[in-house]
Amino acid sequence: MSRFEELVEVARAQMEEFSVPGASLGVFFDGEEETAALGVTSIEHPLEVTPDTLFQIGSITKTFTATAIMRLVERGDVGLDAPVRTYLPEFRLSNEDVAARATVRQLLTHTGGWLGDYFADFGRGADALAGYVEAIAEQPQLAPLGEVWSYNNSAFNIAGRVVEAVAAKPYEDALRELVLDPLGIEQAYFFADEVITYRFAVGHEHDEEENTVLARPWAIGRSAHPAGGLITSVPDLMRYARFWVEGGDLLSAESVEEMTRAQVPIGGNLDAVGLAWMLRTVEGVKTISHSGGTKGQQTLLVIVPAQGFALAVFTNHPYGGVLNDRVLEKAYEAYLGVREPELEAVELDPAPYLGRYEARMADIELLESEAGLELRFIPRGGFPTPETPAGPAPPPALVRFASEDELFAVDDLWKGERVRFLRDRDGGIAWMRVGGRVFKPV
Repeated sequence: MSRFEELVEVARAQMEEFSVPGASLGVFFDGEEETAALGVTSIEHPLEVTPDTLFQIGSITKTFTATAIMRLVERGDVGLDAPVRTYLPEFRLSNEDVAARATVRQLLTHTGGWLGDYFADFGRGADALAGYVEAIAEQPQLAPLGEVWSYNNSAFNIAGRVVEAVAAKPYEDALRELVLDPLGIEQAYFFADEVITYRFAVGHEHDEEENTVLARPWAIGRSAHPAGGLITSVPDLMRYARFWVEGGDLLSAESVEEMTRAQVPIGGNLDAVGLAWMLRTVEGVKTISHSGGTKGQQTLLVIVPAQGFALAVFTNHPYGGVLNDRVLEKAYEAYLGVREPELEAVELDPAPYLGRYEARMADIELLESEAGLELRFIPRGGFPTPETPAGPAPPPALVRFASEDELFAVDDLWKGERVRFLRDRDGGIAWMRVGGRVFKPV
């Protein structure tokens, strides 16, 4: 069995264990590309998934948006450290001082500090992003500008508005001109009416009885396109990945270095963030990556430029994220000869950490149960619109302390997930960071 066939078997086993309807994956290594497709596009109207099946790649789109920004930087039209208001004079936030000082770089490094999970649909018109940027002024400032790293979708929608303002055309058209067309990426879309004539995956989710059902609505609003709206296939995403491995005329080597160098340290599952790219070193192997999640679809792109390696995995189920992680784990071993280090548990008094932590789209409870120390996720809804109701809660995560500032999950479903506690100047817990987002202790 070849290395790639081993990855396919891991994906197949995870699909069976977690009832994932469909998956598509591809590897580029040593100048060769292999792809595979498994399962079906939809449990209600099943079509076989093929390598060319279109999936929503979600937040992997952020790296495309950042690449478009960097192309404008190279043209001299945008400055990374220029205030956002240089390009969007109308830019307003609930904190006027932050609005005046926030830079393009801070948009691309998730360090703005305002609410990041604000999803609202401003229609399909070309003014959707402009409407979104106007509405963001009503959202709260959660942390001081530049001081706390917390995943920020809204910042990338603002960055998309910068792209279209500077390029003087809608974001989708600008992205095609700046990034997609130069790389020869033909099957990449944003709108459902573009996708509907091709084979495409439908997202799935769980109902209250833990049955797998179709996730509706399928599309996300146009105002969220820069943060997560791109729809494409594994082969087309691999064309994008190959640029980051092999280089090319799209960006200069200096721009690539700027996008993939550590801009802000993170800790836990990630070492740092570049410009959109998430950075991680595993046993000396430096990776750049991004995952994506829409309503019922989970995707992953991991690139190791120095080793000539790239992996893309698409799935159409919320537990597809587990499948993606397990395939990546196997790929690390098979292609790169490395493994994520196992964390060792330490005994600490959990009392100072117990309680409820709040964020916009979910709350988290850390409590002691008969099984041990648990994280329980309490969804609040809000995606893909603020009115979208909460779905059922996932199973709790059994966790252990790695240090006084970090927990790690030990059960199979959550294996590899790490939780960080961020402290204030007095040493108290200011935030719990899970999945890149910060949760405030209540």
